[in-house]
Amino acid sequence: MYQEREEPSARRAVPDAVRSGPFHRALSEAVDHRGLSLSRIRAHLAARGVSVAESTLSYWQRGLRHPSTPRSLEIVRALEAVLGLPPDSLVVLIGPQRRSPGDDHRPSVAELRQSWAETCSLMDELSESPGAEGNAKLDVVTVVDVLTLTGQGRTSEITSTMVVRAREPGADGFVVTHQDEDGTDMEATTVFATDGCRRGRVRRSTSSPGMVFELLFDRSLAEGETYTFAFTLRLAASVRSTCFHRTVRARMSAYLLRMRFDADAIPARCVKTVREREDLAPVVSEPLHPGPGATVSAYFEELDVGIAGIDLIWE
Repeated sequence: MYQEREEPSARRAVPDAVRSGPFHRALSEAVDHRGLSLSRIRAHLAARGVSVAESTLSYWQRGLRHPSTPRSLEIVRALEAVLGLPPDSLVVLIGPQRRSPGDDHRPSVAELRQSWAETCSLMDELSESPGAEGNAKLDVVTVVDVLTLTGQGRTSEITSTMVVRAREPGADGFVVTHQDEDGTDMEATTVFATDGCRRGRVRRSTSSPGMVFELLFDRSLAEGETYTFAFTLRLAASVRSTCFHRTVRARMSAYLLRMRFDADAIPARCVKTVREREDLAPVVSEPLHPGPGATVSAYFEELDVGIAGIDLIWE
């Protein structure tokens, strides 16, 4: 069996950018020099007990994000070992980072998915202050989405379990925005509150296959409190699914997406993807292989702002 051999750093030349920086260029050259894909580097890090999302590594080496937390330094030091670099050679290039006034801004769904603009406008109908940021009092910590597809490749049911944390006192509900494939009849889509919440108002778009609805908790949350709730969408008149993506507006600890296919209708390819915005190419694109029970799963850790999900290719 072939096994990758970790060469001693002394035997491997250090890329010029590692000596001079900046950090993202040094990391990118070191990755190229090592000759490993980001998924293999992530596996090496995991073997050392260090967990990091592949999208985070991609953001770092492209200069779109910057290591800025104590945990990030731990990851960078482990990267130095995996890439065969001298200790602290990348750490010293990080330098102090200044926070800008917009660092805490959470982009709206419409900023990340421009084709949803008509559906997102419905959120104002459910807001006490039209134009205000939706779900501003809550952070999404973890989500599990489970989709069931029919023998025609249509999504018949979506069940979501969400864990949220209150950013400030008073949060007592969550507003969900759902957009489906063109041609889906949203009037035939039904919302069921299944755990920890009850259904509030529902608004459906007349110009796009989208809807917005409230899920109301039984009480207001205290600042810092976590809360778990679940809901189900039943789609009686959908079209064949080409993807399912979740919009991530702030860092999320974990996201699990599972798709259950009919045994006689499994896509030719399933691809795990992460995008920064709807109109950009994926920063992560990994093939997935349906397992027993005709089920495919995509697990994401430490997701940053963007769009994460599974693309389906049928032919």
